[in-house]
Amino acid sequence: MGVISFLEVFDIAVMSLFLGYLFHDVVFPRHRAVLVDPELTYKHGFDWKSFWYATAALAPSVILHELAHKFVAMGYGMEATFHAFYANSFTFLLGIFAIASKVFNFGFFLLVPGFVSIRGTGTPLEFGLIAFAGPAVHLILWLGSMLVLKVHKKLSSTQKVMVILVKQINMFLFIFNMLPIPGFDGFSVYSNILRGLGG
Repeated sequence: MGVISFLEVFDIAVMSLFLGYLFHDVVFPRHRAVLVDPELTYKHGFDWKSFWYATAALAPSVILHELAHKFVAMGYGMEATFHAFYANSFTFLLGIFAIASKVFNFGFFLLVPGFVSIRGTGTPLEFGLIAFAGPAVHLILWLGSMLVLKVHKKLSSTQKVMVILVKQINMFLFIFNMLPIPGFDGFSVYSNILRGLGG
């Protein structure tokens, strides 16, 4: 079997489309309005251009986050498999609530679009590094997009919008994921560091 199975590729595709659907009327119109056309208002209903734009803006960061967990775990000799949200009962319920929130315009939802299941043994430091690998991707993309905006002054409007989106999305995801809350990567990072220091 390869490094990434066909089922994992399928789950990555489903997760990407799921993200595009949930954020299609938020990501594209808002940032186009701010940076390209200040008079543009939110477009209600489904719009394919916004859907693909939101998918392109969000999915790569989330995919790279999860694959970072997977490959670092594999690097330590563990088994690691990516799953879309529907593979776990809790994350599936969160996904259903997110869809309901979108349909009925609740205005908020919690979401775990995908996750990596890890099987194997390791030291606290190894598990801490596995947990940090995902947020580290966001940190790199956040700082990298800031550098692009600073260095490349001749970006087109479309390119500038996308880079700013990447910066803002990854800034939020890095800070959010590093919160010391059980279930978050940050909690696993901090708790494993403390275990390692105490052991």
